[in-house]
Amino acid sequence: MKFMKLGSRPDTFCTTETVRSVSSEVSSDLIVQVKGSRYLLHKFPLLSKCLLLQRLCAENQESSQHQIVQLPDFPGGVEAFELCAKFCYGITITLSAYNIVSARCAAEYLQMTEDVEKGNLIYKLEVFFNSCILQGWKDSVVTLQSSKAFPLWSEDLGMTSRCIEAIASKIFANPSKVCLSHSYSRRGRDDISCNGSESQRPKGWWAEDIAELGIDLYWRTMIAIKSAGKVPSNLIGDALRIYAARWLPNISKHTNVDNQVESDQPEMDSIKEVTSKNRLLLETIVSLLPAEKGAVSCGFLSKLLKAANILKASSASKNELARRIGIQLEDATVGDLLIPSLSHTSNLLYDVDLVMIMLEQFMLQGQSPPTSPPRAKGDCERRRSRSAENIDYEFQESRRSSSASHSSKLKVAKLVDGYLQEVARDVNLPLSKFTAIASALPEFARIDHDDLYKAIDIYLKGHPELNKSERKRLCRILDCRKLSMKACMHAAQNELLPLRVVVQVLFFEQARAATAGGQVTELPSNIKALLATQHDDHSSRPTAASFSNIGMTPADDQWSVSGLKSPKSKLSTLKMKLAEDDDLDENYQDGIGKHSRIKSFCMLPNRPRRMLSKLWPSNKTTSDQKN
Repeated sequence: MKFMKLGSRPDTFCTTETVRSVSSEVSSDLIVQVKGSRYLLHKFPLLSKCLLLQRLCAENQESSQHQIVQLPDFPGGVEAFELCAKFCYGITITLSAYNIVSARCAAEYLQMTEDVEKGNLIYKLEVFFNSCILQGWKDSVVTLQSSKAFPLWSEDLGMTSRCIEAIASKIFANPSKVCLSHSYSRRGRDDISCNGSESQRPKGWWAEDIAELGIDLYWRTMIAIKSAGKVPSNLIGDALRIYAARWLPNISKHTNVDNQVESDQPEMDSIKEVTSKNRLLLETIVSLLPAEKGAVSCGFLSKLLKAANILKASSASKNELARRIGIQLEDATVGDLLIPSLSHTSNLLYDVDLVMIMLEQFMLQGQSPPTSPPRAKGDCERRRSRSAENIDYEFQESRRSSSASHSSKLKVAKLVDGYLQEVARDVNLPLSKFTAIASALPEFARIDHDDLYKAIDIYLKGHPELNKSERKRLCRILDCRKLSMKACMHAAQNELLPLRVVVQVLFFEQARAATAGGQVTELPSNIKALLATQHDDHSSRPTAASFSNIGMTPADDQWSVSGLKSPKSKLSTLKMKLAEDDDLDENYQDGIGKHSRIKSFCMLPNRPRRMLSKLWPSNKTTSDQKN
């Protein structure tokens, strides 16, 4: 750090009781009062350099031995005034980045300009500030930080803006040309010279240093850095993460402000003040987030969002954070989505509305894979100038972006199912919110429904009060064709599921088992269409063509109520079982008939075999008929 010494005389200031004076053979004739402190000084050395004292003494002529001058609003206090007074006496003073702002403000207040005397204090301070302070990294940061004590004075004198410009220019410059003494001295890296190679310096070497700034100065500095467009967005994101870690620690201790008792009113006021400052700090950080995707991690955005809920930040800030997480939702974890809900209007453990915002934003990214536009007549002539290589390249890029969008949806589907398993334990979570989150993604995003089934099972166990129609509505989001054998075995014995779902699970499991075991040589076309859809990567439902091949319409799908009751459906035996389900649900109230329902579950594994034997003949039956 650079410093400057002015004057050559030894320090002769001393304190007698509560008065500061100068040891001299000449008696003092001027009393200066600065914020409660009194100085016994001499007119000649001070008035020869301070235009303000000249004017005040001329306006208040007194016949007494000591003329009194009041300076109640002196910038920098007694330390800054004494520095200027010692300069007037020629006493040695030391100036550095730590006191140059207060000295400059004090000199401006006393009007120590060149008009009063050549080589006055203001001139010397400006030369030192421009030639030394602004040329060093550490000096610029420390000076900017010290300017927060004199916001109006330092702003009017241009010291704040000049420091910010100097800091930004050094960040843009090659790191090898910037002395990193401030960063490396704190890390025990003083052995690295100021002219070290760029490879020895991390790319974000400046982030920790400017993290010491207050939020106002930090915001202005980051705006100057971002506006130039020379710093990568990921480095901006890292700097914001470091700043948040520096200034937003342990915010959870401020969550119960409203629950403080009246006897703790002073403490509550203090906590509210801290909370308000942290809220402003967080919202400022949100406003500085880079717009580029991936500039900040989902984990960091999630921490900010959780802090925003705790600090009761504005809805705009919370929605913006949720939107940014949604843009890169495929990189998130289940823990990132578990945002505590502290709303007084809701008893939910987690804020599921913010997760819905994330999912909506995610689905806006690449809603449909890019396709080639239809060619109009005459397009061939216009496009002949383009090479085949360029066309092939564009096609490959189109395929790549489509594949990336598809894979990200698969990742998000696993993420959502894991999230649903966590929030399903909340007894206050409405069914509508659970199903809305589960249905937010397209059907092809879930290759299997095991995790979704687990979430549904957890929700049913945590909400035993659900009636028949609500349970059916909940299970509509489940595709039994996408359940593994283990999940099917569990579902077949799950008394919480509607009987309709259990029948579907058992039927498709028996059909798969019969086909895989070679017990059936040929399946009817309608059963083939149902079983084939579980392996389709593009859709989990049969296509319109597959329905037409088996003499059905999509409305007659065996998985819909209308399809099960349709005369065109060949699954006639299922109609009887579903009718039994309706009768059983009507008679099942408050546990009545529970024993008979359990018995029906136990008998189900044998019934699908009889139903399947009616749908198509087995090998044994065929051979018997031939004989």
